[in-house]
Amino acid sequence: MATPLLDTTATRAAVPTGGTVPLISVVLPCFDEEDVLAETLSRLSAMAAAQSGVRFEFVFVDDGSRDRTAAILRDAAARDDRIRLLRFARNFGQQIAVTAGIELAQGDAVVLMDADLQDPPEVVARMVDLWRDGFDVVYGTRSSRRADSLVKRVTARMFYATINRLSEVPIPSDTGDFRLMSRRVVDVLRQMPERHRFIRGMVSWVGFRQTQVPYERPERFAGNTKYPLRKMIRFAADGILSFSIKPLQLSIALGLLAASLALIGIGYALFMRIFTSTWVEGWTALMIAVLFMGGVQLLCLGILGEYVGRIYSEVKRRPLYVIAEKLGFDEPPRE
Repeated sequence: MATPLLDTTATRAAVPTGGTVPLISVVLPCFDEEDVLAETLSRLSAMAAAQSGVRFEFVFVDDGSRDRTAAILRDAAARDDRIRLLRFARNFGQQIAVTAGIELAQGDAVVLMDADLQDPPEVVARMVDLWRDGFDVVYGTRSSRRADSLVKRVTARMFYATINRLSEVPIPSDTGDFRLMSRRVVDVLRQMPERHRFIRGMVSWVGFRQTQVPYERPERFAGNTKYPLRKMIRFAADGILSFSIKPLQLSIALGLLAASLALIGIGYALFMRIFTSTWVEGWTALMIAVLFMGGVQLLCLGILGEYVGRIYSEVKRRPLYVIAEKLGFDEPPRE
């Protein structure tokens, strides 16, 4: 049976009409953020107070924190009915936490941002203005990476160059998940069930009118990065393999190259054996051939294995996350 096309014609318009006050959902994944949450809550409240004609809800997703993150958010929710808390049973990863927030957000537009204040809440006002102008996606673009280390700047540049060369969907450079999305974009994302998620690529795939907001990304207000090099490599692999089959095509090209070199080697060996009297048996050429062929085969098997592993994850159909606690989702947002 053919997969039905995603119908977005019946979803809400980009901006509600008829006098309805639009609701903006701000989704913030958290993992061990106790040192920054007080400042984050203060700046979110100030940002919301400065906005007129919109309502806000703040959806915090606690991704299995081991510190007082959940306790701080419970106390904040008791004082502010705009705050919602979703707590996972364990750490499932930042992209899964973002997905859970998207699924539970009720807003006419949804803003994704980190809780560590590297995504400045003050930029949300500019995103909302562009959304009101008719854009469905407004993504933050870093005007510079001065706050990043040299290694992170170099690897980020290499990543975006690689994924845009391999992917059929262009992904804006120097962007993260910090963005505003209209309800119809969110509704499409909620119909995308893949396990290995790359949110910024998925949003680019959806389409609709998209634009950027340049901003200066500050250093972390407190705490340490939750994306060491190992996680960055895994995240980059998810992005590339989720949006391109060109690595598989590369393995075919490497196989053809190895076969061509093998044929040349066979021809050379036959020529030397038949037409020369100085044939000397040696192991150098043999070892080079064996190592080259073995390396190509292992590389191709590794690429194939990555895709097979993703198929295995998909067919198990396990839930993306397990919820330990939900708080504040039954209350209507403040007018």
